[in-house]
Amino acid sequence: MGRGRIRTSCWAVAAAVLCAASVAGAQTTSLDREVKATPGREVRVGIYTSMRPDCTAGPLPVIRLSVAPEHGAVTVRRATLKATNVKQCLAAELSALVAFYRPEAESGNDDRFELEVSFATGRKQVQRFHVLISRGAGEGQRI
Repeated sequence: MGRGRIRTSCWAVAAAVLCAASVAGAQTTSLDREVKATPGREVRVGIYTSMRPDCTAGPLPVIRLSVAPEHGAVTVRRATLKATNVKQCLAAELSALVAFYRPEAESGNDDRFELEVSFATGRKQVQRFHVLISRGAGEGQRI
């Protein structure tokens, strides 16, 4: 797994960065997400990082695939995240984990999977993904 670079603004990663930096204590929350994918093509489903109040990188969360997809695969890669205008941090370069989903090439079935993200603060978040697989133009229609 190689290292990639991701450039983004605060809106794309605010949830991951702020959740990791803001809440202390052991608690579990859940989040339902809907993702659109094309058969055989990888789609990014999440960016996970941690930023300390002094704008330096915090410890990365642990990500566990708690429910595997039936019609595809989930992978996680390390990356460098360049974030701008996140809280008081005007520019920061952070280590990050990026999750991807790839549906089977021949599959037209929608899919579901679940990730459990554990932050260094003891906080856990269960993310349930519902993947909508795009079907080609005219597929399923009779003429």
